Amino acid sequence: MDSLLIARLQFATTASIHFLFVLVTLGLVTLLVCLQTIGFLTRRPVYERLTRFWGTLYVINYVLGIATGIVLEFQFGLNWSGLSRYVGNVVGAPLAIETLVAFFLESTLLGMWIFGWHRLRPGLHLALLWGVALTAYASAFWVMVANSWLQNPVGYEVRDGVAQLTNVAALLGNPALRHALPHVLGAALMTGGVLMAGISSWHLIRRTTDPAFRTSLRIGVVAGVLGCTIALGTGFPQLGEVRAMQPTKFGDEAARSALIARWTDQFGPGDYTPPEWIGAPLEAMMGIGYLASLLVLLLPLLYRDWIIRLRAPLYLLLLSIPLPFVAAISGWLVREVGRQPWAAYGVLPIADAVSPVDGRLLLASYLGFTLLLGGLAVANWILIARHAARGADDPVLGRPPVRHPEPAPTPVFA
Repeated sequence: MDSLLIARLQFATTASIHFLFVLVTLGLVTLLVCLQTIGFLTRRPVYERLTRFWGTLYVINYVLGIATGIVLEFQFGLNWSGLSRYVGNVVGAPLAIETLVAFFLESTLLGMWIFGWHRLRPGLHLALLWGVALTAYASAFWVMVANSWLQNPVGYEVRDGVAQLTNVAALLGNPALRHALPHVLGAALMTGGVLMAGISSWHLIRRTTDPAFRTSLRIGVVAGVLGCTIALGTGFPQLGEVRAMQPTKFGDEAARSALIARWTDQFGPGDYTPPEWIGAPLEAMMGIGYLASLLVLLLPLLYRDWIIRLRAPLYLLLLSIPLPFVAAISGWLVREVGRQPWAAYGVLPIADAVSPVDGRLLLASYLGFTLLLGGLAVANWILIARHAARGADDPVLGRPPVRHPEPAPTPVFA
């Protein structure tokens, strides 16, 4: 069995499933901050109910998503020991910081926010949610720092066959990071906005009388438009940057031939071009981006609830829920598979990055973890759908504690 192929499939599957959770986490936490901040400033009860309702869905996604992230982290040492050995001194620090931020600081702040309802002052409770959002963004930043170095190695030198970081400023200012980070954050905001608008539309289609979903529908549409604008505005500049950094992906024939000739002299003969099929996910991502830009046409319909009266836009928003996820996975495929056959572009071939593990063992691991992570993804969406269907009348999250009356004292003498 081809150990390299199985290891690549396992990492691709794990990363794709985990990325679905990350999109919802980053998108919803941004919207939660907006909802609770508006509620804190206006003191309107509807925003507290919406924060509790969407907060429940966020917590479900976060808890199950953590498990997929742990599996992804372990693969660097188990399946890709060659990669960890060669670039560990460069990307190890960003990934370690991300682990500390995500699994310790962010989780601690989230736990305090969950159990702090009606126990902490409103301002302090809101500050905890801001902390959760900021640590989530910090986590995304450090992951993208590490990933961008693999796309475009900078600020390093090779000593004793191992890459050593020599310039932190170059690492943090990597051109591969400049537009990629806001592109991912914009895609996450668009995903959260479309998810919020779609679920709100489902309740309004069922003629739910709760006015809270009118509010969340408006917020979701506006967030979807803003996220799509950011994603498109930072996506197109990347095409020119990728042509310069990775000529074998989108560069002209002269630059591609010159680079392949240099690699052939350095690493020996081989196929140094990415698979031709990456053009398909690129077109899918761009097509969905153009389609999502039509959300701007819904903004005028928010006036006097025309978007609800016409009803057709509600069905379109409901059916649009999967599209941001498809676009995000397509973009991930273009970014990751497009740099093949390199684990670190032009520096470390994937054949030298994989661990020397028997193919049968890798296959068993791949099948087992795929079933586990697939089960977590299915469970996540079932739980989200089930709790979303209950509505925002009385979400469990943030429910005031029930105070039972004190029992009457038992008389000592009858």
